[in-house]
Amino acid sequence: MGHRFELPLESTVEATPEEVWQAISTGPGIDSWFMGRNDVSGGAVHTAFGGVDFPASTVTAGEPGRRFAHTSEPQADGRFVAYEFLIEGRERGSTAVRMVTSGFLPGDDWENEFEAMSSGLPMFFATLVEYLTHFPGRTAAPLTEFGPPITDWPRAWETLYGELGLSPDKRPASPGDLVRFSPGGVGVIEGVVYHANAQTIGIRTGDALYRFLQGFHGPMIAAHHLFGADPGDQGPAWHAWLSTLFTDHT
Repeated sequence: MGHRFELPLESTVEATPEEVWQAISTGPGIDSWFMGRNDVSGGAVHTAFGGVDFPASTVTAGEPGRRFAHTSEPQADGRFVAYEFLIEGRERGSTAVRMVTSGFLPGDDWENEFEAMSSGLPMFFATLVEYLTHFPGRTAAPLTEFGPPITDWPRAWETLYGELGLSPDKRPASPGDLVRFSPGGVGVIEGVVYHANAQTIGIRTGDALYRFLQGFHGPMIAAHHLFGADPGDQGPAWHAWLSTLFTDHT
């Protein structure tokens, strides 16, 4: 048994079609809002996340300023994921962006993976919108760190919300909520929530997009985008902070 899916998301951003194209069709652009490290070469999109190289996703459409699409090759069990981006210029320099993610999830437990995908994809798209709105034309360095395995997720989210200065009883947070926290070795971070649901939260500051994701296989994941900072200098501090917060949440 398995499940075919299609998840469409769309928004209008204050960015030009050229800026949108750069964000969705180049490695540095994708690095600035999606996940992990990305490269677009040889007719394919290559993504590495958490030390894992995902299967290459073959580019199936590339119309600059209009449409970009790519899809992974079906695996033996039928699994594949395809992404399509549609771009339409609007008046006064704004652009309509539509992202459609489709594919097939195999197995009898596809519901759990689909639930995680249904929470994660809106976060990724919201980050794309936030990037195009507040950081167009700039390039971010991605930072990815994993905490320890978690089984008590309600308690873990209460802990994180408390650490962020948000009410643990008010979940998910609302866009516009103010956040202030101090990851050890990183300094004080003050920002605003731009997206949140039951399994994710995204925070914007003047020079970064900070995201926390409920990992499908257990850990809380910090998947940030840093503008002007070296993520190599911050990785150990974020890892230590996640380990301190969530070691006993099992």
